[in-house]
Amino acid sequence: MPSPEFAARGLVINYGRDIEAEIQKLDAEIGRFPAVQSRYPSRWLAVKLLEQDPDIQTKLMGLEGGAAVLTHAQLSYARLEAIFGEDVDVVIADRRYSWIHALVEQAVVKTNGDPLSLSDRIDRVVAHRIWGVPIFLALMWVVFKLTADVSAPYLDWVGAVINGPITHWVMAILGAVGLGGGWVESLFVDGVIAGVGGVMVFVPVLMFLYLALAILEDSGYMARAAFVMDGLMSKIGLQGKSFLPMMVGFGCSVPAIYATRTLENEKDRILTGLLVPFMSCGARLPVYVLFAAIFFPRWGGAVVFGMYLLGILTAVLLGFLLKNSIFKGKENTALIMEMPDYRLPTLKSVWFHVWERTWAFIQGAWTIILVTSVILWVLMAIPARADNGRFADVAIDDSIFATLSESISPAMAPLGFDSWEITGSLLTGFVAKEVVVSTMAQTYGVVEREETLEPPPFNQDLLSIGTGFIRATGDTFKSIPLIIGINLFSNEPAEQSNLMTAVRSGFETTSNGHGALAALSFMVFVLIYTPCMAAVAAERQELGAKWMWVSVIGQFILAWLMALLIFQGGLLLGF
Repeated sequence: MPSPEFAARGLVINYGRDIEAEIQKLDAEIGRFPAVQSRYPSRWLAVKLLEQDPDIQTKLMGLEGGAAVLTHAQLSYARLEAIFGEDVDVVIADRRYSWIHALVEQAVVKTNGDPLSLSDRIDRVVAHRIWGVPIFLALMWVVFKLTADVSAPYLDWVGAVINGPITHWVMAILGAVGLGGGWVESLFVDGVIAGVGGVMVFVPVLMFLYLALAILEDSGYMARAAFVMDGLMSKIGLQGKSFLPMMVGFGCSVPAIYATRTLENEKDRILTGLLVPFMSCGARLPVYVLFAAIFFPRWGGAVVFGMYLLGILTAVLLGFLLKNSIFKGKENTALIMEMPDYRLPTLKSVWFHVWERTWAFIQGAWTIILVTSVILWVLMAIPARADNGRFADVAIDDSIFATLSESISPAMAPLGFDSWEITGSLLTGFVAKEVVVSTMAQTYGVVEREETLEPPPFNQDLLSIGTGFIRATGDTFKSIPLIIGINLFSNEPAEQSNLMTAVRSGFETTSNGHGALAALSFMVFVLIYTPCMAAVAAERQELGAKWMWVSVIGQFILAWLMALLIFQGGLLLGF
């Protein structure tokens, strides 16, 4: 371990024989160019160049002799990388922290009390090399139990508001301007409200998920989660730093793919970019929650958690295979991060994160989902053949969208779902995964329109919204004991909405009575298959067209095979 020393020119850290030799060579090279030497202290500059500081490299290019110094620095870096077998900046950081540790040992006098801080004592448990991973998984299970169960009353409330007062008001306004009862009303009610509203119902689910994650982040635990999972991933041959972009992928795949820029090695960057879409983004959560509530009402939280866990395991196993075949060649680099102290989350910080992420989802609902819903309504309003009817007056089964979806649905028959409504939702899911739910809401025609009944007065609608919210809040507080272990797996199933009843009937029919198994197969397909168009565009920009197509085609094939294994394997096992 290098010992601290002080020289006449200031504080000097000894980085070891090999690094010091290259520093001296660079020091001499820098001395040949007065413009460079007068701008920066030569030893400091040599260390920064060996750390490949991009800011210093850019500034050096503008100085006379800077290019020559950079060339020598690259040669020094290559020699040291060959000696140590890892990134030189990691080695320098390790030597620097070793020096600091040695200095602390010499200068700091410890009292007889417990030298460990509260954060250190907590880390002995939650960041333990054996217990750290089970603790992380247990916390994630609680998060998804909270997301799936405690938010359920608010889902019912939002659904009642959309299908009740909002639908009443839209129909009343259209009727007042003379557009009621025609295709314009159908566009707004069967297109916009059914599509966008079908996804907006799940805003409470996302808010509860973001709330739980924000609390974990603000408390300082998520940094420990990255540390714990880094150790696990490194043991099976994956890049330790890759877990950070993959964590971002739980929110959205697009910024997670862009986050792969932090990886220095091109192979690791491409591999991580291919694995990020397997992390269940927030857009897939409405699908999981809907199907868990329909087919697994007593085990909703466990099923949702299982989907997230399956995505992680799929990425880890696939990454292990690719790392030891196509991407074989470079040793893993270490993950260096500073662990923040634990602290009590602040209301302001938690609310900021929750609102920022929720608002991003709502903006998506009013852009991508809105446009997709309108396009989908148009396709369902156009007859496939002239003798099937006319625009906006055609049976939905005879529309262009139904005909197109029905031509593809036989490929899904071995997976347990081959109706055009289900296949069509997967087609629109290429645009955005949230659209899967909104498409089902439109194709199954689940929006209720009380055309023959007089809608309630405006003030009565407002009263129903307020009382419904109070009732949902009360039901939420009643369900909190489910999270802490009281009646953990036996909560009563929620009342089935029109959409839930229609989806259940569709899956039971197409799977010959094996609806739950077909639903599980469908959820796995949604988890694995090709990500949304925005993520595909990000892959093309960051990874190149070739790897983008590998991701698009490869994920679709893998999704089909895994869904096939789930459904057909389940039938063979008697599920």
